[in-house]
Amino acid sequence: MSGAPARTLLLWCPDWPVLAAEIVDGVPATDPVAVLHANRVVACSERARAEGVRRGLRRREAQGRCPQLTVVDHDPARDARAFEPVVAAVEEVVAGVEVIRPGACALAARGPSRYLGGEEAAAERIVEHVAQTCAVESQVGIADGVFAAGLAARDGRIVPPGGTPEFLAGLPVEALGRPTLTDLLRRLGVRTLGDFAALPAGDVLARFGFDGALAHRLAAGRDHRPLAVRQPPADLTVTADHDEPIDRVDAAAFAARTLAEQLHERLAAHGLACTRLGIEAVTAHGQELHRVWRHDGLLTAAAIADRVRWQLDGWLSGSNGRGGARPARPTAGIIRLRLVPDGVLAQAGLQPGLWGETGEERERAHRALSRVQGILGPEAVVTAVLGGGRSPADQVRLVPWGDERLPARPGPPPLPTTEQARPTELAPPTEPAAPAGAGAVARSGRRSGAARSGGAAPVPPWPGRIPPPAPAVVLPTPLPAAVHDAAGEPVVVSARLAVSAAPARVTVGAGRPAEIAGWAGPWPVDERWWAPAEARRRARFQVCLADGAALLLAVEGGQWLVEAIYD
Repeated sequence: MSGAPARTLLLWCPDWPVLAAEIVDGVPATDPVAVLHANRVVACSERARAEGVRRGLRRREAQGRCPQLTVVDHDPARDARAFEPVVAAVEEVVAGVEVIRPGACALAARGPSRYLGGEEAAAERIVEHVAQTCAVESQVGIADGVFAAGLAARDGRIVPPGGTPEFLAGLPVEALGRPTLTDLLRRLGVRTLGDFAALPAGDVLARFGFDGALAHRLAAGRDHRPLAVRQPPADLTVTADHDEPIDRVDAAAFAARTLAEQLHERLAAHGLACTRLGIEAVTAHGQELHRVWRHDGLLTAAAIADRVRWQLDGWLSGSNGRGGARPARPTAGIIRLRLVPDGVLAQAGLQPGLWGETGEERERAHRALSRVQGILGPEAVVTAVLGGGRSPADQVRLVPWGDERLPARPGPPPLPTTEQARPTELAPPTEPAAPAGAGAVARSGRRSGAARSGGAAPVPPWPGRIPPPAPAVVLPTPLPAAVHDAAGEPVVVSARLAVSAAPARVTVGAGRPAEIAGWAGPWPVDERWWAPAEARRRARFQVCLADGAALLLAVEGGQWLVEAIYD
């Protein structure tokens, strides 16, 4: 902990909790006002102080000294919310502001003093700008370190460089803002910061602990904590203005390529990459167009240019929709094009292999698929995203390549199909059973066939969801089927999920009957039972055939269907 304290400029707004109550709640700060926390005064107005109200007084004592006192509850969120315009006004004059607390902010004094003509001129400029912009009175103090600058701001004083220890020496120990330590120092005969700073540092640490040692350093003017300044965010957007309005797609594509390269270079200079791109355009007639494109990976310069070209093509010419309808074209050409990196992240990159091969396959595939999208459109290349749902069809969502890969329904994705988890092993041949209260089971989400299938798997988050393994092929349109028992009678599932007999043979469509070697189920699903027009009640079965094939069957309204096929 060595080094000289940094020259610090601190702006302080007196009685800020009272001013915040006036700004937000309309409480007149010119009247006797006191802000209370835990039944004690934490701030008061100038009129209240003239009546004898002081910080630390209890509510009853403060009201006894000033019967017309207006009491306001302390609200840190209100104070911070009202102080934000003041900080913004300071940032309009100088950069790099740190908020100490609502009502006080600090910044390094070296920069403003150099380009505003000295420390005194910088202080006057900031105070004047805050008063004109926010109608708030403030005071500025400049000293070596944040602690000394805060005390200097109460008197509107500029402490000369190197004069901070002398300035602090004459102040009372109450300036430390530590009531417990202050009381103890008073009882020990230490009344000023100079007296406290004269004590040996080792004795102070042994007697008062770590917090006392920190206070001892502050009293000696050795506050060198660097400012945690708030830096304004970098402007990463790129804009191109065109004297001649762009109304042709080829000219728009050329402009898109140039602007995309500029955006990519600006992001790379900050070590960033774009994942969500905003495209804005302004026409000669003042029309404003805006679209946001998402991307699952990192947008390269070529990918940015492709998306801008696609969007401009859609705006300038349009694509035929259903029935030949076209979107409304702008009434004039584009004179301003703006790219906004709406979503960015740090570009970590890939560590190349010994011969530079790592990641090349992925990049080649990405370029090829992006090229196909550029020719056929974004919907021409899709990838599957697994998510939640009851049926296999509900658990898969096809997403265009490069879009954000979010599941259609929340929940963990289904487990992949494995050779160790085939339906024959999960479900040996079982006897029919009629569990009691099956209708309630279907809605509560219990799997009536879990015990018979020999599985001890936990209950899935989606009631009625089929346990693993997941099927390899999900049919877009279920195929009709017929299921019979050993006697040749149709297998029927009652409303209470009672299976009439063990399934023995299944016939898919007009094919030949196939023997069933094992089965598991039923897994009931009672969807949207509260809406009769949309309600669906089904029961699903996993069956393994004698030839090694496995099917996912469903029975609905007495009709058997093949929903999916296992590998």
